[in-house]
Order: sequence, then C-alpha cells, then structure tokens
Amino acid sequence: MTLKYIYKMNKKDTKILLVDDEPDIIEIVGYNLKNAGYQVFTANNGKEAIIQAEKHQPHLVILDVMMPVMDGIETCETLRNNPKFAETIITFLTARGEDYSQFAGFNAGADDYITKPIKPKLLVSKVKALLRRSKEIKNESGEITLDNLTINREEYKVTKEGVVINLPRKEFELLALLTSKPNKVFKREDILNQVWGNDVIVGGRTIDVHIRKLREKIGEDSFKTVKGVGYKFELL
Repeated sequence: MTLKYIYKMNKKDTKILLVDDEPDIIEIVGYNLKNAGYQVFTANNGKEAIIQAEKHQPHLVILDVMMPVMDGIETCETLRNNPKFAETIITFLTARGEDYSQFAGFNAGADDYITKPIKPKLLVSKVKALLRRSKEIKNESGEITLDNLTINREEYKVTKEGVVINLPRKEFELLALLTSKPNKVFKREDILNQVWGNDVIVGGRTIDVHIRKLREKIGEDSFKTVKGVGYKFELL
C-alpha cells in the first residue's frame, strides 16, 4: 500500500473562509471561488473570522493582512493556537512588494500567500494547489506518491517515473520534509532544525546547496524559493 496525495475531496464539500474588509475583494474573489464549486463563507475582520471559523471549520482560510478590529496576523496566530485548526490551510492576500507582510504572515503560522491583484483563473489554480495538501490518504507503509514521484521513508528510497534516484541522507531528509506538506512554505530555521538538528552547526548556504542538488535530480519546477523565508515543494 502507498500513501498518496490525490485530489479526492469533492469541491462542494470543501469549505473556504474568505476574510477581507474590502467589499469588492469579497465579492470578486468569493464569486470566482463559488463559481469553481467551493463552499465560501466570508468575514470582514479578524474577530468575525474567528467566529466563522469556529462555526464552519473551513479547510482553507484566505486572510487579508490589514483589517480593522483584528488584523490578519493576529487572526492567523489565534487560529494556529487552537488545536481545531491545526490542519487548516491559511494563506494571506498581500499586495505586491509587501515583503514585511509576507514574512510576518509566515511567522504567524501561514502556509502561503497570494499576491494581489490576481487573475480569477490563477486564483482558482492557486487555491486548488493549496487544498491538495488536505486531500491525502494515509496508511502504514511510510510511502508517499506525488504525481510521478514516490518517496519511501522507511527504505530511504526515491523513484521518479519508476527510475530509482539515489540521494545522500540529508538530501533525502530535506525532500521528505518538503513533500510531507506539499505547497507549504518551510522557513529556513525550521528546515535547519528538522533536517540538521539544533546541535549541528552548518553554514548559511547549506540548505541552498542541497536544494540545488535536489532540483538537478528531481526537477527545477518542483522546488520554489520564497525570498527571505524558505522553500516549498510545489505540487501543481
């Protein structure tokens, strides 16, 4: 048996909470998500978002950063501190060039961000990619299949399109970490702690070198750099 990440959940069963204080954003983004088949709930500020999240238990929360009453950063932190939302995907809506907002969002526990303005088709594609993280079937084998890539954690074995790819231990552990939650951005310090450990001193470029080698062996498009934050394994 294998552990596969597949697009299994019916769209009509997928709940999205959209939080923004701009009526136009709520209307346009909400319309496109509903048109794509998702259940969409809305809130105008962070405090209202917490209430709606408790009520509807969304699979995905899309948060604006700057809002009255409670901003997006505080809202994200509040949700992340509640065990009910441990598996909920949280993404921020940010304007281009708002590097600080993106960094603060990741520190608050966000999984990703969507840059405004964004075309409707691209928005829906982004949402689909984010939601694929929550559509997984688990079993006891310790094996993950992502499209044409299979990772066996117990045997430290990686195959792509049936061909075995030999990876040194740290490259494998880095790949295993990133693929454990496809499309989630892992911060550099978290990668260092989880792959190399707190007691090991490594150079600042160590992660970059290992990512470069994984790109050469697995594929350039699979690993995305999030400037100033870290890396993610992108599942399209």
